Amino acid sequence: MTKITIIGAGNMGGALARGLAEGSLVGAAGLTVSNPSRDKLNALKADYPEMTVTTDNTQAVQGADFVILAVKPWKMSEVICQIVPFLDLQRQAVVSVAGGMGTEQITALFRQAGASSLPALYYLIPNTAVAVRSSMTLMTSVRSTPERDELLCSIFKELGDALFVEERQMYGGMILASCGIAFVMRYLRAMTEGGVQLGYYPDDALKIVMQTMKGAVDLLQERGGHPEVEIDRVTTPGGITIRGLNAMECAGFSNSVIEGLLACLPDDRK
Repeated sequence: MTKITIIGAGNMGGALARGLAEGSLVGAAGLTVSNPSRDKLNALKADYPEMTVTTDNTQAVQGADFVILAVKPWKMSEVICQIVPFLDLQRQAVVSVAGGMGTEQITALFRQAGASSLPALYYLIPNTAVAVRSSMTLMTSVRSTPERDELLCSIFKELGDALFVEERQMYGGMILASCGIAFVMRYLRAMTEGGVQLGYYPDDALKIVMQTMKGAVDLLQERGGHPEVEIDRVTTPGGITIRGLNAMECAGFSNSVIEGLLACLPDDRK
């Protein structure tokens, strides 16, 4: 059984713990979660009695195959300094899910902490849907092996889907997959409000829109086509769909989406 330790039980750490506990490759029995306060740990333990929980990071990392650092970027140095003496740097791999902190920055923190050698290191960007095993997780690694990469990718594919990319693509992936959750929710909200204007109660409108969105995704996944192909299937000459699409484009729909994505880039990448 693969053993994973998660340091941090906040929004992302807690979501990862719940997702991994439901999977078959790790499961609750293969998980240890460490957090400074007990409330979040107690909630996890209540739902998953086989999970190990602790407030001691140094105890938590011992024996793990992968140590996931799910703490805020400004806490990363403190945590790494704390755990380095207790890691088997030749055997254990370290996984960071701190958005915006790449492998070079994490490697530098290990050096500053006096690490005798450098571990296999992963930088992951999951999204909050990992809690319901429907995340899109982007991954990159240094000092690892193809076998270890394949194992970690398989673990996260149980939580939705996972894709290894070049590290230079990780920031853009964070915008698409992590920020993207909020962008999709905003689209759902707009469609629901439109549904109310069309005469539906909000709950019914939301139900219709969510199932329609799911159906659109399922069509693309099943047929492997391009969105425009599926648009053509429902867009008849002179019909209502093309009128709606043209009105949306006239209001700047596609451009506003692209501009929203680009606005997330730091100034030096625009």
